[in-house]
Amino acid sequence: MKKSITTICTALLILVLSTGMALARNGKLGNFSGTNSAGTGTALIAYEEPSVVEIDALTYMVEEEKLARDVYNLLDTTWGIPIFANIARAEQKHMDAIISLLDKYGLENPVANLSAGQFANSDLQTLYNNLISAGQDNEEDALLVGATIEDVDINDLLHELQVVDNEDIIKVFENLLQGSENHLRAFCSLLAIYGYDPYVAQFLTQDEIDTILAAPQTKGKRGSMTSGLSTPLDRVPRQSRMLDADGDGICDFLQQ
Repeated sequence: MKKSITTICTALLILVLSTGMALARNGKLGNFSGTNSAGTGTALIAYEEPSVVEIDALTYMVEEEKLARDVYNLLDTTWGIPIFANIARAEQKHMDAIISLLDKYGLENPVANLSAGQFANSDLQTLYNNLISAGQDNEEDALLVGATIEDVDINDLLHELQVVDNEDIIKVFENLLQGSENHLRAFCSLLAIYGYDPYVAQFLTQDEIDTILAAPQTKGKRGSMTSGLSTPLDRVPRQSRMLDADGDGICDFLQQ
């Protein structure tokens, strides 16, 4: 009888261990960001006090990812094109990955109590309002808004990767960059399928846009933007996005 009990217990232990390993392989255990691959493994990276620049990068980028999610959700409601709902879900994962880092460092989450379409950063609030307005007229403009958001996001992530040095922040930002490159390719592909004019670079250089579009959709380590990057000084600073030279209430870049 004792032998039978021992055999049963051993079998159960093997079952539990094998199940745990399977869950771990699927990212359901031991994942700092839950089901979000963008933050996978960051809990294993040693804690390093973030700099003021890194804190600013995290708090700004989580709002920028929220902006993308909120715009896509609203454009999905307006136009019903599946790409908006699909990428909105991905943007939520991007947010979750950054929030995981905010939690790790004991930093305030600026989007914790904000409803859809609300932003603590006034520039992002203006940008959101402008993007929503620009995407309401027709499907082409809505898809161009999607490509513009990814252009902005990639530009900002490339800038932040020049100024942050904590290993876990770099890991998450690089994964977010890869995702945004995939999203840009998806929007530009759909513009082509629908027969619309191709997207023209607003924040990245056109060469950088072309490099991204020429690369395949990627998983794992990012690979399309490994060389030929312009310096941070060449990139459109955040405050310059809100320029409205003609005073019509619409950001100038949305009217180019």
